Amino acid sequence: MADKPRSFATRTIHAGEQSRVADNAIFPPIVTASSFIKRSLDDTPEYSYSRVGNPTRHAYESCVAALEEGVGAVACASGVNATATVLELLPKDAHVVVMNGVYGGTFRILEDFRGHTSGLTTSYVDLNDLDAVAAALQPNTQLIWIESPTNPLLRLVDIKALCELAKARGILTCIDNTFCSPWNQRPISLGVDLVMHSASKYIGGHSDLTGGIVVAANETLLARLRRISMSIGAVQGPFDCYLALRGLKTLDVRMERQCANALQVARFLENHAQIEQVFYPGLPSHPQHALCQRQMRSGGAVVAMRVKGDHAALNRLVEALQLFVLADSLGGVESMINHSWSMSHCSLSAEQKHGMGISENLLRLSVGVEDYRDLIDDLDTALAAAAG
Repeated sequence: MADKPRSFATRTIHAGEQSRVADNAIFPPIVTASSFIKRSLDDTPEYSYSRVGNPTRHAYESCVAALEEGVGAVACASGVNATATVLELLPKDAHVVVMNGVYGGTFRILEDFRGHTSGLTTSYVDLNDLDAVAAALQPNTQLIWIESPTNPLLRLVDIKALCELAKARGILTCIDNTFCSPWNQRPISLGVDLVMHSASKYIGGHSDLTGGIVVAANETLLARLRRISMSIGAVQGPFDCYLALRGLKTLDVRMERQCANALQVARFLENHAQIEQVFYPGLPSHPQHALCQRQMRSGGAVVAMRVKGDHAALNRLVEALQLFVLADSLGGVESMINHSWSMSHCSLSAEQKHGMGISENLLRLSVGVEDYRDLIDDLDTALAAAAG
């Protein structure tokens, strides 16, 4: 009998194949073995060597794949390694169309490395301008790389419309879904071929692991990804897979609280005299609010803002915060603040940052699970300090 459809909250607990090794264990065990025993020369056990496959990793991969509505996934050593794994699908001298304002780490892989090692060329365009996308396509265009929302300015891409264009031309699509997690956006249902996450963020959710994952929409892509993962060997270790799977169990309740908190914070900031501009697609004032409502469950748990004042004013703000911690990451249960200019996008030139719309007075907030009233009070105090 076919399984009954279950809600997302229920699937975060039960999805995937989590009981294959020890059926009576309520949670999949951590299998640290590097090799597995064969009983004879003719024995072909499911697991032979952990670089190729590991039971703990499989339990985690199958859960994420189910939540993303894909056929399977490969867990990687980090988010940028997940990006690099996707790029291994492309032939030498391929061309990629990329969302302008893409994450700095992705930009670095494309420009500083792949262009030199594999002849990769890139075109950065607004993926919502389908005429511009069509004009950017070349005979050797193999991939359209989507990021929605973008880091840190939270620009969205109309995923369904873009994927229809790509499919009509036989071009692969991959989306960085890190900022949303499967809770907030499921791109495969909108036509995307590959979904990539930095699992260090919302999937893990507790700032205690490093990992990435790529979900495939079809078996052919999954087989290719698994062969690449096995060959490169930059797989996620069993302990980090265990932590990520444990984090997934609370993804629904964490994201519901964090996104609700972020909306309250964004509303507060939008009306604050010390704020020049707020970026949050969950606000009606956001130019892509209608698109957010169509393809996302909420506005997300990240808010960006431009603060009035110079570097010294921003420093006073950061130093006055007691709950928001200054950190390079996002997606944990604790609230974080990031200065994109000097942190997440520090490897880019000033010209590149300005081209992406990243100014020195831009701050990115990753809103946690604390009481939103305490977070607002913390920001209000810090903004008063920034004003001097």
